[in-house]
Amino acid sequence: MAEALVEERHLLKSLRWWDGFVIALCNPGFLIASLGFSMGALGTWGAVVLWAISAAIGMLQAWVYAEPASMFPDKPGGISLYAHEGWRGRFSLVGPLGAYGYWIGWSVVLSIFGVLIGTLIQAQWFPNSTWSVYDGVVHLGLAQFIALACIVAVWALNVFGIRPAVWFSYAAGAGLMVPLVIFIVVPYFTGDWHSSNMTWAIPSGWGGFKLAMVYLFLMAWSSYAAEVCATFAPEYHDTRRDTTLALRSAGVFTLLVFLLFPLGLGGVSGAPSTATAAGEFYVPALAKIVGSGAAGVILVLLIGSLFLSMISSTADGSRALYGIARDDMTIKQLYHLNRWHVPARAMTVDLVVNVLLVLFISSNLAILYLSNIGYVLAHVFALSGFLLLRKDRPNWPRPIKVGSVWLWIAGVLVVFNAALVIFGILNPTLTGYGTWTDMVIGVGVLVGSVLLFFYRRLVQDKSKVTFREEVPLMPSAAQMALLREEEAVVAD
Repeated sequence: MAEALVEERHLLKSLRWWDGFVIALCNPGFLIASLGFSMGALGTWGAVVLWAISAAIGMLQAWVYAEPASMFPDKPGGISLYAHEGWRGRFSLVGPLGAYGYWIGWSVVLSIFGVLIGTLIQAQWFPNSTWSVYDGVVHLGLAQFIALACIVAVWALNVFGIRPAVWFSYAAGAGLMVPLVIFIVVPYFTGDWHSSNMTWAIPSGWGGFKLAMVYLFLMAWSSYAAEVCATFAPEYHDTRRDTTLALRSAGVFTLLVFLLFPLGLGGVSGAPSTATAAGEFYVPALAKIVGSGAAGVILVLLIGSLFLSMISSTADGSRALYGIARDDMTIKQLYHLNRWHVPARAMTVDLVVNVLLVLFISSNLAILYLSNIGYVLAHVFALSGFLLLRKDRPNWPRPIKVGSVWLWIAGVLVVFNAALVIFGILNPTLTGYGTWTDMVIGVGVLVGSVLLFFYRRLVQDKSKVTFREEVPLMPSAAQMALLREEEAVVAD
């Protein structure tokens, strides 16, 4: 089996493009977690339109990321790597800012989905469970303790290698197709879809535009996630072909689901109330379509898809931390693979952070808000990094090279995502869920990434901090050998 050489152990090149696509089946789970809040605030038609716009942007970005993913076949880290490589000759702090922003956006999925799984289980099977334990900040009930158990289980699945996680992903992904079909197709045949449930709640004028931009900022966490396929580029058997097919198939699938799922569910349930927007409204919606008996079975499949999203998230976020540690941008302890060839230490960081979020942050959407500042900013850096790589390294081999029109598309997306970050930071309370405290925590993660960068350079490496690094114009001999190996794989 070929291996991408990165340290004393190697990331195994054991995946095919369909494995990447299955990992990206986490995307519908992201939609499921956030849909209720958006339908309640925007109306069902408003949610359909904005989710479709956001997913279309995510699909375009996935097309762009195929090129830089093929340029560095020895380096994990996904889009945060492209940000670092594109910017390090101009401003080296973009590397840690992008990596930690990207990591926190993926990492917090564990706490959000763990609580959502707990909420669904409690609503369906333990509706009378009202006990709680107060930890001084949050009242911890059954849902929170189920969340903690899910977080530990996801960590255990991932630390024993990528294949066990992918095998579970296949099973959960197959199960996910059932609730997707039930919500997307079945209501139109059973008569449970009613146009009267489709409403528009986005006001006209500046207030409506600002509300739409803030929700597009929040939706990016879910609808941009097809880029997860790029993170595993060093682990695909054929980096060029598998990376391209995984990214593009995941982008198209995400767009279809993010358009049709809110439309089908919205016509059945209408806009949920604030009290049920966290996920409880799925239970009566399923009972209406398939009956209360079958609803329990379908709910198990839905929960499985959410667990799949948690598995993909910790696999992706941990590789971002591992990749940036490999390139000397954060503490060297994270540059480590265990004997199953996965970044277990970075996964353990995910475990600890998410346990703390469940224990001390009460709102799922508040967690989403604080993480999204860094995540959308990472896309700004990655897209602009793609443009800088074209300008600064024109002769670098590009097994995948997108057409010139994509340079213009990437430029527009940089401006759009930068605008989303600005609207998100300046309006944390507009949704009713985020707070100024959450904004400070989100920015604090980015500040912490810079401090860890300084610690790595000054204390661990005993070198000086340089804000502009010397950038090679062509790959090293080892990188060129890997690029040639990829060409040989394609030729075979």
